[in-house]
Amino acid sequence: MTTHSFDVLIIGSGLAGLTAALRLAPTHRVAVVTKRGISDGSSNWAQGGIAAVLAEGDSYASHVDDTLVAGAGLCDLEATRFTVENAPAAIAWLQELGVPFSTENGALHLTREGGHSHRRIVHATDATGAAVQTTLSQLARSTPGITFFENHMLVDLITDSKLPGHKPSAAAMRCHGAYVLDVDRDEVETFSAPHTILATGGAGKVYLYTTNPDTATGDGIAAAWRAGCRVGNMEFIQFHPTCLYHPHAKSFLITEAVRGEGGQLKLPPRLGSHRFMPDHDPRAELAPRDVVARAIDFEMKKHGLDCVHLDISHHSPEFLQEHFPNILARCAELGIDITREPIPVVPAAHYTCGGVVTDLEGHTDLEGLYAVGETTCTGLHGANRLASNSLVECMVFAQAAVGAIRAADAPPAPALPQWDESRVTDADEQVVISHNWDELRRFMWDYVGIVRTDKRLERAAHRITLLQREIHEFYSQFHVTRDLLELRNLVQVADLIVMSAMMRHESRGLHFSRDYPDLLPEAKPTILVPPAR
Repeated sequence: MTTHSFDVLIIGSGLAGLTAALRLAPTHRVAVVTKRGISDGSSNWAQGGIAAVLAEGDSYASHVDDTLVAGAGLCDLEATRFTVENAPAAIAWLQELGVPFSTENGALHLTREGGHSHRRIVHATDATGAAVQTTLSQLARSTPGITFFENHMLVDLITDSKLPGHKPSAAAMRCHGAYVLDVDRDEVETFSAPHTILATGGAGKVYLYTTNPDTATGDGIAAAWRAGCRVGNMEFIQFHPTCLYHPHAKSFLITEAVRGEGGQLKLPPRLGSHRFMPDHDPRAELAPRDVVARAIDFEMKKHGLDCVHLDISHHSPEFLQEHFPNILARCAELGIDITREPIPVVPAAHYTCGGVVTDLEGHTDLEGLYAVGETTCTGLHGANRLASNSLVECMVFAQAAVGAIRAADAPPAPALPQWDESRVTDADEQVVISHNWDELRRFMWDYVGIVRTDKRLERAAHRITLLQREIHEFYSQFHVTRDLLELRNLVQVADLIVMSAMMRHESRGLHFSRDYPDLLPEAKPTILVPPAR
């Protein structure tokens, strides 16, 4: 059995993980574990941009207010101010590293997105995430002190409870590293580190339709919960209003900036190409994502539609080529000329607003365990994330966690037990996993989607209980695989989402219930506490 020892173990290689790695590398030996390639996470897929107050006439107060409005009363004010005030410095850091942001007349070009009162979105045309991820990945690969472990999948965190002779006590539990599956070698390895950072992203793959890559299976959230950490606000799953609808397109996002630059949502020609968003909200297409997603869902169900249309064809081909070259090219590949015709779109699961509860330095409930990025619940997003606040949260909280790690003492490393590999490989395992994965994503879409009811949630909870029993049997008896581990994590996250949704007896932000359509007078977060281990 292989054992690795590092000063810091970072699980995840998106913007949050790479930011932490690059900032720690000068002083710490860092391992970055990522379950596929270094750029296969959600950060690489981000199109729109990064929100920061940089324009004349804009202000921190305005950015904070826009975030609070979108968050429907649940944003933590301290976390929001902390993020907003540190955002410009995060952009400056990326510029220093050479990220090729779009410019105009020698200055950063700022676009506007739904929910923002000013132009404050820094971007690299319509592929901001790819530009940032490529720059940071190349730099991190060439940085001494950072060791990458690609095709390595988190199995579980190693806490005091797994140490030989451990006796439960009231003392704070500590994380000492993690068990990690080397997918290529098909062997579980032990990673020992006094500091572990979860930067594993969200859980969009729990739903049938999502803008997320296949890696978004909630690994960090599930592992932290199993290790004894609280999670918060898991009922708030953001559905992006505009995912490309085409049989040959998987998870292709049509960025918020298309609506920010004047794109209009319309019904199909047989229904008069009616522009419907003004019927739902005075902000029309620039309303926050939850409002737009529910409006599209309403119109689709009302008229029996498979999709609606997003029309940006009133702009010139030159404008579209300059601002949305990737969307223009991808649609053209599928026979859609966005300079002349609208884009077919549907809502899709996009962002996990809840997650592992942390403070402003990324601390979780476990000593030595930090979490940053989409896997967390920092309080910034509340009941609905404001567009382009996610990438900046990754950087601001990663830097804060780095500061906490630098200031923390590293305790002596205990001897960690090896993974138990005395398990058999079951020939039928893959078939069962594939079937369960499909069943889970379909009933989550049907029962725990954009519009919810008590009855739908009860049906989902019943199915989750049955799946959990089956998966526990597989996990306890058979050799672990990446597919089994991902399914185990997705079912755990689905359970957290349903539990949280059943606890919220109101409609707020991204959680809309037909049984509780009104807003309660006091906004309270949903905090789940794991059972005592």
